[in-house]
Amino acid sequence: MQALQIYAGPVARKALAANGLSPSDIGTIPGAAGGPKGLILGALDRFIFGNWLLQSRQTVNLVGASIGAWRMSTGCLNDPVSAFQRLEHDYIHQHYELAPGQKRPTAEFVSEEFGKNLQAFYGGRVDEVLNHPRYRLHVVTSRGRHVLAAEQKLRTPLGYLGAFLTNTVHRRAMGAWLERVVFSSPGAGGTAAALPFGTGDYRTRQVLMTAANFNPALQASCSIPFVLKSVHNIPGAPPGAYWDGGITDYHLHLNYPAVQHHGLHDATNSGAAPALSMGSKGQNTLNPGLVLYPHFQKAVVPGWLDKGLKWRHKATHFLDTMVLLAPNPEWVKTLPNGKLPDRTDFTHYGNDLAGRVKAWNGACSASQQMVDEFAQWLDRPDMARVQGL
Repeated sequence: MQALQIYAGPVARKALAANGLSPSDIGTIPGAAGGPKGLILGALDRFIFGNWLLQSRQTVNLVGASIGAWRMSTGCLNDPVSAFQRLEHDYIHQHYELAPGQKRPTAEFVSEEFGKNLQAFYGGRVDEVLNHPRYRLHVVTSRGRHVLAAEQKLRTPLGYLGAFLTNTVHRRAMGAWLERVVFSSPGAGGTAAALPFGTGDYRTRQVLMTAANFNPALQASCSIPFVLKSVHNIPGAPPGAYWDGGITDYHLHLNYPAVQHHGLHDATNSGAAPALSMGSKGQNTLNPGLVLYPHFQKAVVPGWLDKGLKWRHKATHFLDTMVLLAPNPEWVKTLPNGKLPDRTDFTHYGNDLAGRVKAWNGACSASQQMVDEFAQWLDRPDMARVQGL
């Protein structure tokens, strides 16, 4: 049974039909939120960053939210293969001991432990991420506004209820409650690297990523509401509470073609320096290339609150330049428990760390088949295997 499915937007499909896929074709790689589901992409990450992309020289933008931000940050480290192996090991073996009768650990405890893990993982290596000669990292976070500007016991659930109801009516309107804040590694001249997507779809700010705010920004991007605590007052960024980047951009359904046609536009910024504003006259001079998206499913869901809104799961023109790699749903049924690893496994296995580790390691080992199939397709591109996105 084939493990890998390949999808492409119309522009990307024409490019593949004409020339196949070369590492020099790639301009952007997104990394989705989705918790443990991202583990199934570890083997692809090691192949793409540790082998395939090394055959090219162009600048590549890496955009990540939540575990995707952790993955994309890891891709910027020296010796990415061993770095991704450590990420996989550390993520699989994370464990929060539960007291008798306790169903889940407190958000305070999880945040404290996760912060320690990030410090241990990137300690002494942040400069490798910020100063990578080719990769420009963009970490997506969600900043609370008004009621959600600070995390509080009563106001925060009410704020998220308001965000949910508003989002149901119109995604852009959710910007009244939460805004997209992107922390970007330095580009030319030491300013934040240009975003590889347009920002007219949703209220957006950009902040220069520095050694002082890298860890807080990355932790914020991974801070699922009510599972972890929000991160407050990140250095160099507008004040407030920052949560998981997947809330505003679950699967990074972003306007990638805009950098080719219209440049960056319509972002908002009312906050303190060095947050960077992008006006309607600003133009992005990026060579956009194709978007290569290792993902754990076909659907590219815009925001976390859109999970139940099936009409927002369809592809739009935002994905026209995208090549998406995803596991075959029928193949997924052959994995341990017949599914991808996910957050329910923490509850299902409870204190049975060995049982969860065995299941997750089994899924990760099986995912090597996806790499083998991708490498074979690269050598002999067969358009019959490329489906419309």
